[in-house]
Amino acid sequence: MPYFKMKKIVLTGGGTAGHVTPNIALLPALKKEGYEIHYIGSYDGIEKKLIEELGIPYYGISSGKLRRYIDLKNLSDPFKVIKGLAQARHILGKIKPDVVFSKGGFVAVPVVLAAKSRRIPCIIHESDMTPGLANKICIPCAIRVCTNFPETLKYLPPEKAVLTGSPIREDLFHGDKEKGLSFCGFDNTKPVILVVGGSLGAVAVNTAMRRLLPKLLGKFQVIHLCGKEKLDHSLDNTNGYAQFEYINEELSSLMAAADIIVSRAGANAICEILALRKPNILIPLSAKASRGDQILNAASFEKQGYSIVIQEEDVTSENLYDAILKAYNNKETYIKAMKQSRLNNSIEKITGLINEAASRKHK
Repeated sequence: MPYFKMKKIVLTGGGTAGHVTPNIALLPALKKEGYEIHYIGSYDGIEKKLIEELGIPYYGISSGKLRRYIDLKNLSDPFKVIKGLAQARHILGKIKPDVVFSKGGFVAVPVVLAAKSRRIPCIIHESDMTPGLANKICIPCAIRVCTNFPETLKYLPPEKAVLTGSPIREDLFHGDKEKGLSFCGFDNTKPVILVVGGSLGAVAVNTAMRRLLPKLLGKFQVIHLCGKEKLDHSLDNTNGYAQFEYINEELSSLMAAADIIVSRAGANAICEILALRKPNILIPLSAKASRGDQILNAASFEKQGYSIVIQEEDVTSENLYDAILKAYNNKETYIKAMKQSRLNNSIEKITGLINEAASRKHK
């Protein structure tokens, strides 16, 4: 009887949900391909809870942030990275994976460097338009770099860059529209706007939407995911308006119920909107509060005809209302553009690259 060796993969990435959820989206396909899956993350980052809940073997390592600005932690964090590199080398030596897949974040840096030192093929994924510092460090160690945006290709070595899009959780494609409407106490008589302000909420978006409600509710029903501690209880019993701090299990059904989505422009969020073909208005996080990646992400989607963009500093009730009407009245145009996107079948594309890398290790 021939000996069958199970393929092994180590996933890494963490610090924010955006560095973890694409990895989670890959799990069913990787299991179907016959991989034994392991995960390396930080000791106590968001990835630990999310991965352990799924029953995936999890290994915590030391990690430190590499900053571009002056901070006292810049003195200690390099030592944390060095410690994490030694830990990652030990873990990889024990697991002996065929391939490593990194979704980024600073915890991924020592894992990717350790994989390179052990000659384990590594694939990394860059969500944003321009590579962040962690992925800039990792790119020389990778055999492939997956991207979400055509514009990103020019920042990467051409022999490594692959336009794949971001892995989308399968459950998002199986939302129940009627269940979503019922959950909010809505009916089928008016179209639905889903407003997603991000996990912390977007004050400018929340304020503009609430000022618009008297005008909006004559034509639309509104689902408002307004962020932690951002509920306005004076609106609790407003007919046609449902507000939540955040949603987990019901999100797929709320997205199925939505005709229009108003959202931040985080890479994973907009890739989900694209995959679901939802006409949308994007309000990117201001450059004052970020490195400006959401502004670039939104600009790319607007250029490709997928989205209407309003900068956070420019948001008013009036221009937001005009954008909602434009998105709804021209929804078929936006849906047609999204259907032509090259960012489809991302899980299939990335799984293919992983299989190719794993087979390379055995040559």
